[in-house]
Amino acid sequence: MAIDSLVFTPWSALAGGVLIGLGAGLFAVLNGRIAGISGLLGSLLQPAGQGRREKLAFILGLLAAPLLWGVFASVPVPRFTAAAGTLVVAGLLVGLGTRYGSGCTSGHGVCGLSRLSPRSAVATLCFMASGFATVYVVRHLVQGA
Repeated sequence: MAIDSLVFTPWSALAGGVLIGLGAGLFAVLNGRIAGISGLLGSLLQPAGQGRREKLAFILGLLAAPLLWGVFASVPVPRFTAAAGTLVVAGLLVGLGTRYGSGCTSGHGVCGLSRLSPRSAVATLCFMASGFATVYVVRHLVQGA
């Protein structure tokens, strides 16, 4: 496997990881809550809940970050190679998985693992293994056939 040095951006990836960790850490310290995006978004869609302003500010920050990044550098244009139906099914499966797993990659992978949660370790291993298996099947068995 060769890494394209024009596409490989370790410094921006490192900066993004640091900012995600900092944001999740500050959210936990200042609000006493886990920054699991699916949980935050899900609670905002319910009619009543506490801490709505903080949750909304966090979600808006996630949406505003790429716009702010665009001021300093060019933002990559997303390119989807899958059909719309495939994307809808994939989105529904991810949403279903976050409900069954009681959290998403940010809740379990970032916040749960940093708290040494055994449940989050199992959840993270499960969604990582599922992702690896999906990529293998799609790239080597479906497209290769």
